[in-house]
Amino acid sequence: MSVFEQLQRLSDERFLSIYESLSQDGFGPLDGDVARLLKYRPQAIRNVPMAQRAKKARGILQSKHNAQMCYEIFGAYLIARHRELVTGFLEATGVKHENGMLEDLDNNVPEAAKIESAVNELDAKFDPADVTLYLALCAEQWPQRPELAALWRKRAG
Repeated sequence: MSVFEQLQRLSDERFLSIYESLSQDGFGPLDGDVARLLKYRPQAIRNVPMAQRAKKARGILQSKHNAQMCYEIFGAYLIARHRELVTGFLEATGVKHENGMLEDLDNNVPEAAKIESAVNELDAKFDPADVTLYLALCAEQWPQRPELAALWRKRAG
């Protein structure tokens, strides 16, 4: 559950930044759930400051131990804002993809010998916090590659 652990390690500011970056038309990715929690009508949730909504959304994820939703939020953030990071890793490690989208996850795994050098290249080009976030997703996505989980754990502290 590396993505859930990654959620727990994020600062409130970092989670807010990710949450806010995924907003569309003034709605955050979990604002429907936040509105239900606060007993608001869905449209009225836009009157609540984004920081408060993000805090409630994070609480929902944590209380439900929802690793799948964490994975989806983090993945959406990385694809929307840092697709080059994702595609750079995939290409450097020999994973077949279509603009960052994968098929056949069981047989399409990163080459173990290329992982560390790929991550070093990404660190030179992107914010290491985003690289660490992506490694959490990779560790979850490819549990048959323990190198990914070990590298993520080393970076995540």
